[in-house]
Amino acid sequence: MARSDGGERRPGVRERQREETRRALLREGRTLFAGRGYADVGLAELVAAAGVTKGALYHHFPGGKTDLFRAVLDEVQQEVGARVAAAADVHDDEWSRLTAGCREFLAAATAPGIDRIMLVDGPAVLGWNAWRAMDEAASARHLAESLAALVEEGTLAPQPVPPLVHLLSGAMNEAALWLASSDEGPEALEETTAALLRMVAALRGA
Repeated sequence: MARSDGGERRPGVRERQREETRRALLREGRTLFAGRGYADVGLAELVAAAGVTKGALYHHFPGGKTDLFRAVLDEVQQEVGARVAAAADVHDDEWSRLTAGCREFLAAATAPGIDRIMLVDGPAVLGWNAWRAMDEAASARHLAESLAALVEEGTLAPQPVPPLVHLLSGAMNEAALWLASSDEGPEALEETTAALLRMVAALRGA
């Protein structure tokens, strides 16, 4: 907000305190949800960890624990989306951007502290439709842009992009979910990534 003299108004003490409270709830909520899962984390535990009252939590998150989880999930998905975009942006050609993004998605989505929130509890707590909408606003948006560019430049055959986005995004989410629940060890990530990239490569001949 601008001051009457044209300068920027600095946040007041109360605004800073409110923002610090919100950040504390997000930080502690993320730690607890990632470590033990949504169902095993109580409201009293959340506010105690953040050092705030229940009233403060409901002020920032009217729906209580569910709304706090939604905000944590949004933060996690935006981070994954940013990692995918950064990995893709290293490359100049669209095909390398696509494959780099696919590889990074699997690595990011299955990282400790991410997988349980994003892949396991996200759909279970919020429902598939809400979770899918959030996913599309983050990582799936980058996938759609990349596939559209590949169709436009002729690397992929002319075809409707939305069905292709849903098919490939679903395959990646399923692969990430399997990895998150697998006891196969670290080598499973590379094996699954290789299988995914072989499937993606087949699109060029479709």
